[in-house]
Amino acid sequence: MAAHNTATTAAAPADPPRSPTGRQWLALSVLVLSQLAVWLDNTVLNVALKTLADPDEGLGASPNQLQWSISSYTLVFAVLLFTGGVLADRYGHRRLLLIGMLVFGAASVWAAYSGSADELIVARGVMGLGSALIMPATLALIAQVFDERHRAMAIAIWSGSSGIAIATGPMISGAILDHFWWGAIFLVNVPIVVLCAVGSFAYLPGAVAKVRKKFDPLGVLFSTAGLFAIVWGVIEGGHRNDWTGPAVLGSLAGGTVLVAVFVLIELRVSSPGFDVRLFRNVRFTGASVAVMLTFFGVNGSMYYTSFYLQGVHGQTPLECGLSIAPVALGVLLGAPLSARLVRLYGVRAVVTCAMLIAAVGFFGYVFLDENSGLGLFWVFLVLQGLGMGAAVAPTTEAIMSVLPADRTGAGSAVNNSMRQIGGVLGVAVLGSVLAGVYRNEITPKLDGLPPEQADAAGESPEATRLLAQRLSLPRLSDFADQGFVHAMHVASVVGAAAAVFGAAIIWWTFRRTALPQRAAENG
Repeated sequence: MAAHNTATTAAAPADPPRSPTGRQWLALSVLVLSQLAVWLDNTVLNVALKTLADPDEGLGASPNQLQWSISSYTLVFAVLLFTGGVLADRYGHRRLLLIGMLVFGAASVWAAYSGSADELIVARGVMGLGSALIMPATLALIAQVFDERHRAMAIAIWSGSSGIAIATGPMISGAILDHFWWGAIFLVNVPIVVLCAVGSFAYLPGAVAKVRKKFDPLGVLFSTAGLFAIVWGVIEGGHRNDWTGPAVLGSLAGGTVLVAVFVLIELRVSSPGFDVRLFRNVRFTGASVAVMLTFFGVNGSMYYTSFYLQGVHGQTPLECGLSIAPVALGVLLGAPLSARLVRLYGVRAVVTCAMLIAAVGFFGYVFLDENSGLGLFWVFLVLQGLGMGAAVAPTTEAIMSVLPADRTGAGSAVNNSMRQIGGVLGVAVLGSVLAGVYRNEITPKLDGLPPEQADAAGESPEATRLLAQRLSLPRLSDFADQGFVHAMHVASVVGAAAAVFGAAIIWWTFRRTALPQRAAENG
């Protein structure tokens, strides 16, 4: 009898492991590293913008070329994520991850050796194509590697790594720029690509998905054209300081119409690349919009932070990168803390508070001027990172929790598309606010100069300071600093307002009376 009991006990299934296995941790490491490369390139260029604007050390890029050097990457990334998700579901997530890494690595080398600002913009767009293939696969593979017991933890680590990459990008860029030419900031991607390729073969599941969905070329065409037209209109409106011209108004209106047509197409086709029907779930919608607005504020503030530190305070690229580092501390604190807080207080309370904390961090810039020390600046950076880290992980988990198993690739594309759309609009909108307000501030100070010189000096604070140096007009350089700081104050208010709006959306869409729909209804 005892032997029988022993045999029965031996045959009983083992208890499920309480923590992920070693192989699961290695798989997660590969996926996090893949994402790090993608997100690093969202901010690695920020510290180099001042260098790229220099005609001797860089490419002599104009302000709108600088905006496009960032926006071309995020725009292509955003609109092609739809297609990347469908391709990953159709041909296998690991396969698409590897192809994306190859494209990303090759385009990084091209960007490093670009001979003009326009060539850099195109190369950055190709890098965005590679990223669009990588990102949907990373989140979908997490869903395959981890079950429900560990998935939330894995997603929290994955989400937190994106914030860390965004924060550490400027530090890495600054360290490289202090010793090498500007193009070297892109070559750092090459060893990362090699490591991820090797790790993918060793630790990631390689089975091809059984889902065979049709392509959606019209959806890709209209979404790409629509978002491009809107972003072009926003950037050009700020560059020209004229929002009523036919070109700018036509671009904004035409882009809006194209996006509306895109939505109608996605509602009618049987296999949409971007399933807008998912947004019928109010919690899915609220979480997606909150993610978008979080990255709107973060990417936008990162754009003007480097100009504030390097232009107004005269920091070197390395000093600038190190000065931005405290935002990483905030992310490191916020991301793991949010998982515990959500279990205690729920997504609604945690994410609402997180976005309000981020709003305080964005708004804090209004208290800074050209003579402010770094202490207060660091406080605001930590608040931004804390809010971002605590908001992104719960909203990402909320997005993925309503998806059926066979839509994880497309669903992760929705999640990452909203991030990138928020990022590209953040740079476009806040960069345009910055440019327009600065031009209004500096133009009266340029009276008496020849029209050609006045027009060139009004393009940016860097152009104003360069003219002041050539003409030995130190007072004009002071005017440039004062004008930029005022423009930064206005842009920071816009960024804070976006975060407050995101907090209100989360509070409303995650109210107790808002019952989530079943994932099957969204599939």
